[in-house]
Amino acid sequence: MTAEAVIHEMTSSSLPDWVFPPPGGFVAEDLDHIPDLPAHTELIDGSLVFASPQRDFHHTVIFRLHVVLEDLVPAGHEVRQEMSVKLAPQQRPEPDVIILGPNAAINQGVTCYKAEDVLLAVEVVSPDSEVRDRERKPTLYAEAGIPHFWRVEEINDMPAVFVYEIDPATKSYVITGVHHDRLKVSVPFDIDIDLTTLYKSRTR
Repeated sequence: MTAEAVIHEMTSSSLPDWVFPPPGGFVAEDLDHIPDLPAHTELIDGSLVFASPQRDFHHTVIFRLHVVLEDLVPAGHEVRQEMSVKLAPQQRPEPDVIILGPNAAINQGVTCYKAEDVLLAVEVVSPDSEVRDRERKPTLYAEAGIPHFWRVEEINDMPAVFVYEIDPATKSYVITGVHHDRLKVSVPFDIDIDLTTLYKSRTR
């Protein structure tokens, strides 16, 4: 047996069976039934995507943005953080923040939301998921009909928000603005956020 085969055998035997996808890949409902699935696991293109340890910037911006949006959403709307959305049979990503419309099912047993109930999806870009956050996930959100998407980038240690709206003719996003110190938009409702309050780096 070659060294490569030994390594493969050791690695395979040390992993749970559910790590290896079934023929045709996983489906969205599988995430609710796989035992001991790590938190924040996503399903993209039928494959499981595991989360890396969060950086301080990522965690803090998500948390503070959630708090700010809670005070801005209209009655009947809800803000959720790091909850998955079923976009298609083999697509169940987990946006960092979402805003749900008034028709979304809200109860203790919900583990994911329907794409048609999401008004806005937000991704805070991390170094380990740049391609997914900038390319694949926005494409999936647009194809599923989510009308608004924000991508938050770390620029000079501060958050900058790239704002997109869907073009219904092409089912793709069109950028409508890049916001640095202040985010002020009128859709999906009136929003005015001082971005400088979302993150302040500090060294000692």
